[in-house]
Amino acid sequence: MATYKQNVGTSVVNYAGNYPGALEGELWYDSTNKDFKYQYPNVTAAGSWRTAGSLNQAKYEAAGAGVGTTTAGLSFGGRTTSPGAPGKLAKTELYDGTSWTEVNDLGTARNEIAGSGTATAALAFGGSVPGVSALTEKYNGTNWTEVNDMTTARAFMAGAGTQSSSLAFAGWLNPGTTAKTEQFNGTNWTEVNDMNTARTYAAGCGASNTAALAFGGFLDPGNTAITESWNGTNWTEVADLNTARNTMTGMGTTTAALGSGGSVSPKQQNELWNGTSWTEVADMTTARSVSSAGGNSTSGLVFGGNIPPATTFAEEWTGAGAAQGAWATGGSLNTGRYTAADNIGTQTSALCATGQTPSYTANVENYNGSAWTEVNNVNTARSNAAGAGTTTSSLIAGGYAPGTAEEDATELYNGTNWTEVNDQNVARYGAAMGGADNTAALYAGGNGVPTGASAITELWNGTNWTEVNDLNTNRGNFAGAGISTAMIVFGGYSTPPAAYYDNTEQWNGTNWTEVNDLNTGRRILAGSGLYTSALAFGGETAPNADLANTEEWNGVSWSEVADIPAGRIGLGGAAASNTSALAFGGNPGYSTDTNEWNSPSNVVKTLTD
Repeated sequence: MATYKQNVGTSVVNYAGNYPGALEGELWYDSTNKDFKYQYPNVTAAGSWRTAGSLNQAKYEAAGAGVGTTTAGLSFGGRTTSPGAPGKLAKTELYDGTSWTEVNDLGTARNEIAGSGTATAALAFGGSVPGVSALTEKYNGTNWTEVNDMTTARAFMAGAGTQSSSLAFAGWLNPGTTAKTEQFNGTNWTEVNDMNTARTYAAGCGASNTAALAFGGFLDPGNTAITESWNGTNWTEVADLNTARNTMTGMGTTTAALGSGGSVSPKQQNELWNGTSWTEVADMTTARSVSSAGGNSTSGLVFGGNIPPATTFAEEWTGAGAAQGAWATGGSLNTGRYTAADNIGTQTSALCATGQTPSYTANVENYNGSAWTEVNNVNTARSNAAGAGTTTSSLIAGGYAPGTAEEDATELYNGTNWTEVNDQNVARYGAAMGGADNTAALYAGGNGVPTGASAITELWNGTNWTEVNDLNTNRGNFAGAGISTAMIVFGGYSTPPAAYYDNTEQWNGTNWTEVNDLNTGRRILAGSGLYTSALAFGGETAPNADLANTEEWNGVSWSEVADIPAGRIGLGGAAASNTSALAFGGNPGYSTDTNEWNSPSNVVKTLTD
């Protein structure tokens, strides 16, 4: 019998605890816990949807292109119900993973159109101009060019493939539903064998003109669930959809496809095809029909559609098996506390300053990635202050202190000592602050006594504070992430009337803009990271309703990810992005807990598990 070394090429490593250098599936011996262990990637068990950047033009009955990516999509043609806008559209928009940009229009405005290809090499064919059309146009990443027409003019057909190897099938001939199929070879269309079932409003997908899938649609007198697979010569009926419907979107291949939305209430259904059968999976967040799509069964984008009315809304699909993050236990604080100044440093080099222990404290601790060490105190004991910067160049400002209520004091840290500098213009506590170091920071919102929640924003230039444009929403006890020229704030609370906010705002160096909300409104939460890559964790949704929820911001929207191990409020955070973060302290219990977030992450198992 072969030994472990003979099988894998290495001996079993002896390590005290979890072995950080372990490869996937590699066995090691944990000498501390006296266990044999191994690890593997932590991945999602199911797919999920999250909000993507919205189109500039609300539309439906458009076409989309973008194979296998959520960072490069194309929307072209369609119809709008917007007042004052033309019914049929030639507009084309390009998606970069964050936002849509208008690019050069189609040569001919049309709706009920089909498409194939990618964001830089797309094909648009058929549609209504009005009247059914055989027009075909190619997109080269800059311009659309008319090429040879289809052999049969039609609308409401399905499409699949690439710009040089496309398939068009089903559709409406005006009058009449068709089963006709055509192949495009990059130059000409050729009629090939018909589908088994004529239909209109069908969905389709496929890698080329020799391998495609058609599903759903309308077949008088109602919707159909029929699915057919194309092998380059013939169509073959395979397993039906679970829910018969028309005007759904399709993306993927003949062995791994996704069908979404459509005409049947609640118009959010999502089904996954594995090459043999359809399985219902997580619904889209927004019900709609006649949308457009690009991508595949593990990474897709659905955009536009009819709710009604026509919508600009877009959302991204991530299938099961995607890497995901997890929280792990770090070294404990020496002094338990909550409402400390945070957002100073990273997961491996952070500061926790001031807070309540339960008394107001001036205590400061430095984290080196494994343990906290006490360093020099700040000059003014306080809680609910805001922090920014690094462990060698940071500042704290504002807060709440006994005898003075809200504070306006600002202190700078040089890696050794704290120095009091010029005060803020308006004393506040429970604000959010962002900054790369102690020479430039942004301090927003917060609470005053007796004025309540504030929208005031001040900019620090290394010497003085200057008032700049206010937040859109007065709030206190919220969180933020970023630097003085690019910051995001989220959550919070105001009274009267009492409100727990899910609002998110972004600062571009001049103004605040409202963007997509948190999934869970909350106050006294922690946040960390950057303007385009942040985490929100902990907080409360009502008095004593402590949260463990963690949400991840990708520059466009928030998505719920793995919870911190225990719900708590008033905890601190530090991070360079949404892939590596630190959570520490909090209440209840004036916690000393520290947790480290890593994404992607691994699952560690013992041989007895």
